[in-house]
Amino acid sequence: MSSKENAAVSQLLSLLESRYAMRVLWALKDGHPQTFRLLQDSVGGITPNTLNTRIKELRQAGFLNHGSDGYVVTSSGSDLLKRMADVSAFATKWVSNQAKKKA
Repeated sequence: MSSKENAAVSQLLSLLESRYAMRVLWALKDGHPQTFRLLQDSVGGITPNTLNTRIKELRQAGFLNHGSDGYVVTSSGSDLLKRMADVSAFATKWVSNQAKKKA
């Protein structure tokens, strides 16, 4: 990987590592708009201030938009979530393997 690619990956991971950032995106993965309150309930345990901060960061990154019905992922956010589905499948398999090792 080139240094430019490393920098891009690092920048993306830095955003996604922010507390609740992935959970906010994940809560919107079905494509249905959510109001602020519904999104807060969907994420669970997030304070309004933290949610406001994450929304602002994810909007600036081009992953979220606010429409007339609430917050939705952009096409870029949807693309990221599709790619994250591979991580979800991997995580499920990994957790299963870890449980087998402990048994």
